[in-house]
Amino acid sequence: MSRIEGCFGRLRAAGKKALIPYVTAGDPSPALTVPLMHAMAAAGADIIELGVPFSDPMADGPVIQRASERALAHHVSLRTVLDMVRQFRRDDRTTPVVLMGYLNPVEAMGYDAFAQAAAEAGVDGTLIVDMPPEEAGDLLGALEGRGLDPIFLVAPTSTPDRLRGISAAARGFIYYVSLKGVTGAAHLDVASVRDRVAEIRGCTDLPIGVGFGIRDAAAAAAVAAVADAVVVGSALVKIIEDAGEDTASIAPVIGARLAEMRRAIDAPAR
Repeated sequence: MSRIEGCFGRLRAAGKKALIPYVTAGDPSPALTVPLMHAMAAAGADIIELGVPFSDPMADGPVIQRASERALAHHVSLRTVLDMVRQFRRDDRTTPVVLMGYLNPVEAMGYDAFAQAAAEAGVDGTLIVDMPPEEAGDLLGALEGRGLDPIFLVAPTSTPDRLRGISAAARGFIYYVSLKGVTGAAHLDVASVRDRVAEIRGCTDLPIGVGFGIRDAAAAAAVAAVADAVVVGSALVKIIEDAGEDTASIAPVIGARLAEMRRAIDAPAR
């Protein structure tokens, strides 16, 4: 059983939903990432999604694009990110870590070398935005051999055939993109998310996480009512951006925001 599967199993047994925060590794500086990961876990994060900074993103909106630019200014690479996970694992053997990013750095390292290095560092899953499951055979083989879960995005426009293909290739959980557009977009339609999540459940037994457009505790609670996990990214990255030179405030403010979301998600339905 993978660490992600075990996490969802414990949550299911407790009648809870997962809270999954995203931050870009190395933003605003490499030294802050590991302490921030620990702060997020302490605030109630069940799984941490760690972004690998990339210069040419496809799914990330301007907030996360600027986070990548700040990290890349510090020369944060895929190997740097893996070292951050290795440091995090020295004090946290429980919280699953998912790397989210793009294929180019993984291809440059090589699938087998990446999978081996990620497993040794303590990574639990990967979400490679521009790797479609139809072309992921070699990478899937490398990940499976090291116990890493491949996670794929499902879009509002994904057809039933594609949904079945993604479900067959994925492990860990399915990530449903709640709206058309990039990260940080507005106009979350919870009724539409509920209907689409129900459709996805017809194709898979995997947990379903929902991300994109979740900005506050109310939205997190609404999404948690219809999905197994809530993924929060741009709202947290914006806190980092707004902190500017006041980097000491980042972990406390993000911790407070996550704790607020945790309470809202766990609150009994009215």
